[in-house]
Amino acid sequence: MSPTALTAGLDHGHVTFLGAGPGDPGLLTLRAVEALSHADVLIAEHEVLDVIRTHARQGVSVVPTDASSMSPPGMGTPQLTVVDGTSTTAAAPSPARDAAHLVMEAARSGRRVVRAVSGDPGLDTYAAEEMLACASAGVPFEVVPGVAAAVGVPAYAGVPLRDAQGADVRFVDARTASERCWAEVGASDGTVVVSTTLDSVAAAAGELVSAGRKPDTPLTVTVAGTTTRQRTWSATLGTIAQILKQAKVLPSPDGGRPVIAVVGERSAAARRDQLSWFESKPLFGWKVLVPRTKEQAASLSDQLRSYGAVPHEVPTIAVEPPRTPQQMERAVKGLVTGRYEWIAFTSVNAVKAVREKFEEYGLDARAFAGIKVAAVGEQTAKALVAFGVKPDLVPSGEQSAAGLLEDWPPYDPVFDPIDRVFLPRADIATETLVAGLIELGWEVDDVTAYRTVRASPPPAETREAIKGGGFDAVLFTSSSTVRNLVGIAGKPHNVTVIACIGPATAKTAEEHGLRVDVMAPEPSVHKLAEALAEFGMKRRSAAAEAGDPVTRPSERRPGARRRRSTT
Repeated sequence: MSPTALTAGLDHGHVTFLGAGPGDPGLLTLRAVEALSHADVLIAEHEVLDVIRTHARQGVSVVPTDASSMSPPGMGTPQLTVVDGTSTTAAAPSPARDAAHLVMEAARSGRRVVRAVSGDPGLDTYAAEEMLACASAGVPFEVVPGVAAAVGVPAYAGVPLRDAQGADVRFVDARTASERCWAEVGASDGTVVVSTTLDSVAAAAGELVSAGRKPDTPLTVTVAGTTTRQRTWSATLGTIAQILKQAKVLPSPDGGRPVIAVVGERSAAARRDQLSWFESKPLFGWKVLVPRTKEQAASLSDQLRSYGAVPHEVPTIAVEPPRTPQQMERAVKGLVTGRYEWIAFTSVNAVKAVREKFEEYGLDARAFAGIKVAAVGEQTAKALVAFGVKPDLVPSGEQSAAGLLEDWPPYDPVFDPIDRVFLPRADIATETLVAGLIELGWEVDDVTAYRTVRASPPPAETREAIKGGGFDAVLFTSSSTVRNLVGIAGKPHNVTVIACIGPATAKTAEEHGLRVDVMAPEPSVHKLAEALAEFGMKRRSAAAEAGDPVTRPSERRPGARRRRSTT
């Protein structure tokens, strides 16, 4: 039986010491995700909570342990408060002792506690002490290993630690390394992985040179490893100080950021140009504005992340019920009584509108029995399947109303006992599908199932980023998204790459004074994302051929380079 499946006792709960990895949420193990889904309490630093929170269940209590979140001495621990379905509380002072105290208090109340740490619990400074406290108190616990930063970060930086000759690999924490430790790794010819901080890299390199390593030994330094903020510098032990100075990252208030440095002839540091798979993704680090809700944009955002982008969803359209619901009510009743041969869904919102009306009447997917169902597009088809309805017709070619008409059969009085189609759709939908169905001999009940209205403006910070060039690209999936985004947030800055799903959308963008850089080869949001990735790859290739540094579009706006030099 899995330890997290154990029922919490009256006196003692259960604690899972969980490794959250070096930063990429995709590196969480399956066992970690399972433990998080059963947790009653999450205890971790803020940056770790950001990695694990999405896998926790609704209503979980969240306890940050960061020093900045700690209560003043003598104030005690504040009560839990619920924020967005999760509870948060400030931790008490003294991370080692009081993190253990928080873990024990939560476990003694009979709850399932996940104590998450960056990297792997076995390498965490305080995890062993907290485990001993559990053992002494008789609180059952388990350990879920995580990907250690010293291993995961070099992999994402394109720096394998061993070659075919099987070189020795040694790990050093520069913050606690003794003179003897430096002497031992300096005398070896193996690969050395050094955990340090940005402003201490040069000192660590100096220690290795003093201990016997040659100044021309290859070295890579990676900051924010495994995240889309990752940046890697290649140098040698003798040149790293100058390289960081030229990169204008030091001196800096962020000089204390943790980094992983890999040193050694056999570490493949010299071949990083060919092995850097992560930072060379076509849209690496690009902040891309997706004018959709999180629910609508889920698969699109996942696709953008696979290209290295950071999607930011901003809804530009809100959906509301029709002003007069009688037409929709009559159509749904007609659906049940056999008035229609077909029902055609042109959007996920149309599926949602019909489903809500079904639930209002106590109906379910069985009411579609004997009725043929058509869907425009993959996402609409998925929404129907989630409702329990498998579409009979989906466009085989272009995923649009025109593509659906190409596959729609003409009305045949011999084979079609009923000649009527129910078309639930938005109040601003085009007439293409209606006209095409009539031309094929069908009668159409064109019903307004929902209204689309302009969404509320996004937060001020997002509006400023849109107008000020903080986004690298924006994806426009319809003319209405262009009009509404400009209306609620302003016109995107001229350095922002504008990508449009088709000619009509591109025309609307140009009418609003926007320069269209990318257009999808066919009207599909996933083809649009592919086209943006191709644009990004060509841009990277052109910079490499010209010998220029690869920069994001947002870094080209006035003042961006000055601001970047101080971080």
